Amino acid sequence: MLIQENLSIQKKLEILTDAAKYDVACTSSGVDRKGKKGTMGSTAPAGICHSFSADGRCISLLKILFTNQCIYDCRYCVNRCSNDCVRTAFTPEEVCTLTMEFYRRNYIEGLFLSSGILYSADYTMELICRTLMKLRGECGFRGYIHVKAIPGADPLLIRQAGFLADRMSVNLELPTAEGLRRLAPGKTREKILLPMRQIQRGIQEDREEIVPYRGREAAFVPAGQSTQMIVGATGESDYQMLSVAEALYRNYGLKRVFYSAFVRVNEDSLLPALPGGPPLLREHRLYQADWLLRYYGFQAGELLSEGQPNFNVLLDPKCDWALRHLDRFPVEANRADYYTLLRVPGVGVRSARRIVEARRHGTLDFQDLKKFGVVLKRAMYFLTCGGKMFAPFRLDQDAIAADLAGEEKRKVWDITASHAYRQMNLFDDFHITVPPTAEDGAAAVFGVM
Repeated sequence: MLIQENLSIQKKLEILTDAAKYDVACTSSGVDRKGKKGTMGSTAPAGICHSFSADGRCISLLKILFTNQCIYDCRYCVNRCSNDCVRTAFTPEEVCTLTMEFYRRNYIEGLFLSSGILYSADYTMELICRTLMKLRGECGFRGYIHVKAIPGADPLLIRQAGFLADRMSVNLELPTAEGLRRLAPGKTREKILLPMRQIQRGIQEDREEIVPYRGREAAFVPAGQSTQMIVGATGESDYQMLSVAEALYRNYGLKRVFYSAFVRVNEDSLLPALPGGPPLLREHRLYQADWLLRYYGFQAGELLSEGQPNFNVLLDPKCDWALRHLDRFPVEANRADYYTLLRVPGVGVRSARRIVEARRHGTLDFQDLKKFGVVLKRAMYFLTCGGKMFAPFRLDQDAIAADLAGEEKRKVWDITASHAYRQMNLFDDFHITVPPTAEDGAAAVFGVM
């Protein structure tokens, strides 16, 4: 399909931001780079401000594709080569112009740059590297940049991009090799994991090595790498997906695994029907479980198993685990160690640390726990203070599950009925049918309301 080269930069932006909305692997963290005289932007370690796309997904950067042209025919992808749609591509100069102009207007604090495959992996990766070199060098941009490593590209190009970007990602897309074979012909696990391994080794080898780049001290991918898996496009269970994520964290040193609920954008007999819409609740449960893997010391085999391969619809994974292990509860807040407290529903990393610190100076009660951020609606079933429960009730699995499920049902509705709310995007016209008057326009310009 031919690329439309005569489109305005505004039209290209509309097409290539819309084409990028299904890629969710775009948070920023782990980088602290101050601004310098003669340069533009800075990066804070806590990340950057977030916005929301029209479909409700969180975006933190100017999120665009370099091109929506692609040589692959992935059945789940809106940009598959067999789709009849307008194809276009930015030039490196256009990406730099957009990034700098959006930054100057305080719309963004960084760039997320992904891409389809234009002609070949090497050709596309070379264009991305040229863009980053121009943005960092000629434009002096020091803000956050997240860029995709193109599987199959020359390792030298990926390494070059790694010294220019803050974070890189290679999307696994589907959790099993069989899923890729069925829905993504042309892609293989080996081809995807190869650049992922290269980035991991590059981070390990170059973390302490400072490489000067035009007045900027560059480390190799200082914010680490991430990946994305599609939820519900193939038949893998939650247990399989979580086990794959656990292996990626352990073997490839990833910072984040992102989960994207499958959206049926193409009509294809190999794609699953979605009578209830995208599996947003399943995506939510996987994110909750992923958090438990990364920060709470859980393992995939503790949360799920071959006998229980999918998460409970009405209970979050931590509550579900606790109810299946009632023999370990209740625990005494004034004596339990930090890692035991982390496994109590309603107790987070910060509140567990506060409890451990505060009890050195005296005995804690439930009001103290509440001040530390403990969610007593959940924790009260699993904690004692001074040997006493928060309230008299039976330590019975069914009774506690019924109480906890009442709170979760509201959350489930918030997730599954997210279509009831309308989010804004960069090109939202709010469905206004009457044009504004000249007075309204003047009032908007001069800030008079």
